[in-house]
Amino acid sequence: MARTTHPAALPAPADTPAHWLTETVLQAHHMQLLALLSWFEALSAIQNELWDEWACRWAGGVPIDA
Repeated sequence: MARTTHPAALPAPADTPAHWLTETVLQAHHMQLLALLSWFEALSAIQNELWDEWACRWAGGVPIDA
């Protein structure tokens, strides 16, 4: 017997409201991830700067990565 696929399991055509909704949700999720990534990058830069300032003040020298 031939195996058939249920119609609900097939991908939606590109011009349906379901496709528009899916694309919109994925774009919103992508933007949220980019915002979170930029926030973490900013926090990392702040941490590196504070560590460099601490090393210059208390460790008695130039930071290793400078």
